Amino acid sequence: MPVFDRLTARLTAAGALRRGLSLLEGGDAKRAFPLLARAAQAGLKEAEYRIGRCYLEAAGVPLSRPNGVRWLERAAVQGHIEAQVVLATMFLHGLAEGFASGDSAGSASLFGGTAPTEPDFPSAAKWARRAAEGGSAEGQALLAYILSSGPDDLRNAAEADRWYKQSAEGNCAQGHLGHALALARNTSTAEVQEEVVRHLRLAADQGLATAIYLYAMLCDRGVGVPQDSARATELYRQAALKGHRGAQARWGFALTKGQGVAANPLEGESWLRRAALAGDAEAAAVVGDLYATGGALPPNYAEAAMWFRRAAESGHRGASRALAMLYLTGAGVPRDQAEAAKWLRVSSEGGDHHAHVDLGNLLLRGEGDEQDSIRTRTWFEQAAAAGDPIAAFNYGVCLAEGVGIEKDERKAAEWLRKAADTVVNAQYWLGRMLLEGRGVEQNLEEGRAWVAKAADVGMTEALTLLGDLMLTGRGGPKDHPAALAVFQIAADQGHAGAMFAVGAMHGGGHEVPTDRTAAQKWFRAAAEHGHSHAQMMLGRYLARNLAGELDIEQARVWLERAAAQGLEEASADLAALPVEAST
Repeated sequence: MPVFDRLTARLTAAGALRRGLSLLEGGDAKRAFPLLARAAQAGLKEAEYRIGRCYLEAAGVPLSRPNGVRWLERAAVQGHIEAQVVLATMFLHGLAEGFASGDSAGSASLFGGTAPTEPDFPSAAKWARRAAEGGSAEGQALLAYILSSGPDDLRNAAEADRWYKQSAEGNCAQGHLGHALALARNTSTAEVQEEVVRHLRLAADQGLATAIYLYAMLCDRGVGVPQDSARATELYRQAALKGHRGAQARWGFALTKGQGVAANPLEGESWLRRAALAGDAEAAAVVGDLYATGGALPPNYAEAAMWFRRAAESGHRGASRALAMLYLTGAGVPRDQAEAAKWLRVSSEGGDHHAHVDLGNLLLRGEGDEQDSIRTRTWFEQAAAAGDPIAAFNYGVCLAEGVGIEKDERKAAEWLRKAADTVVNAQYWLGRMLLEGRGVEQNLEEGRAWVAKAADVGMTEALTLLGDLMLTGRGGPKDHPAALAVFQIAADQGHAGAMFAVGAMHGGGHEVPTDRTAAQKWFRAAAEHGHSHAQMMLGRYLARNLAGELDIEQARVWLERAAAQGLEEASADLAALPVEAST
């Protein structure tokens, strides 16, 4: 600095300001601050603005937001546009507590108040409007944002659009973005679409993270620009590095799947986690799914549950249903059907039709409350009336069992019949109702035909019921070999009753060859599944050496289990065992 300026800095406020700005520009804030303070005390608005920034940035002076706001306000009152913009931004983000309505003294602690409070929209709007009317493109974008997204009593969409357009004309990134979004409300013409893309690109070129993300989405989908997945992925990466959580999720997903970039699941999961922790529900759901399905490593259901819960608590319907499934199965969390019902309810209310069905099935097992029953029945009724066959089946079951509605077996049969052409479960239920004469005139032949139709596609319960009908000759011819065949299919699927039936048929007295070794094998399988009659029969086989295996002690164990389930015959068999076998 010339010698003349250094001398005048000692004599005049203007000189102190010039010298202070020179030192500040040179990085010597400590020496600059006293000179700027002298100029600010003299009322020079540029000095007041600079002193305010020094306090906010801890440049040459300890950090003090209250003092920073106080000096900014003094400069803003004198018409300093940059001070007005900074002040509006601070009020908008709740960083100027205690200075609303011209309270220049402030009420915040000198060294406190570093945590944001609630936004002060009226004060933000006041200073943004002054900056906007003074020609600041940034102030115009701020004012437009408040007018478009602030409290209802401040909103004015038409005025907001005008300020966004004016800000964009001033080449402000936020103005370009706001103007693009305003135009995007009506893209009926190619010219408007081109303008939306142009302004988004201009905002993205200036490094605005949200604009980069939105422009990436256009590239990803080929909207207004050529479709280019690799370009979109690179833009997602750029926005992700700037902290945009949606972009972090997209970039993480691209890395995980190798979309537009070499696959890197480990790094992809890291970005997805970052987005999830920032509040992106979709990212949290994807991380949960990664842990639930596993990959190179076995699934980690406890970790999956944690991420599904994070997403579910944000209202993600898919994650809510996934979390419910974990509670139903006890995978990674304690088995808890009430908790499962809670999350299925959240998913259902979010519009997940699969959750409607799952919650309905849970209610039929006695879980959930009365409101759940009514709500679920209503969903099924509405969807059934709209022609959904699965909903028609579920609504029919609600009517048949009285879930959320008074039991009405006649109407239940009507809805089940509507669903039976395409829904296997409806075929089985309708068949049962026809066999039992519930809600319809009893018709054994038609009932058996519907059960057979469900059995043909492998429904376990239908196979077991069809086997019983073939065994007894109800609704059609008696056919023991065919009954054994269908029982065998159901037994192979793990149905304990079918296992017992296969054992009983091999044990003799039926129109199939006797095979007591096979009979004992299937009695044991059913017994291990908790079937009381199979436990009794296994005990008898072992006690009487009916299949070439004598084991009194094991016979006693199985007979005791059967007796504990209330089978008096098993108690009699226990009493008949040799006394010495117990020693």
